[in-house]
Amino acid sequence: MDRKLLDLLVCPTTRQPLQRLDSGALAALNAAAAAGTLRKADGSAQTQPLRDVLTTRDRRLAYRLDDGIPVLLAEEAIVTAGIDGFPQA
Repeated sequence: MDRKLLDLLVCPTTRQPLQRLDSGALAALNAAAAAGTLRKADGSAQTQPLRDVLTTRDRRLAYRLDDGIPVLLAEEAIVTAGIDGFPQA
């Protein structure tokens, strides 16, 4: 993803700037997805592994990238609270 575009993106819910998620935190999200405990803001399960993710500054919400395109829909946000091994800000 182009750095200029990333600098313009904000969370649709909190309006916080977004940043790329590091590999360790991504591994924690994927472990939760595999265990069936990863949830989206709408309550549905995120069961598919994530390849790339943007997260809010406080790291409470994350948004997946599909083929390099951010999915910035409030209901598609991934809630990171309570995920084992996921570092909170």
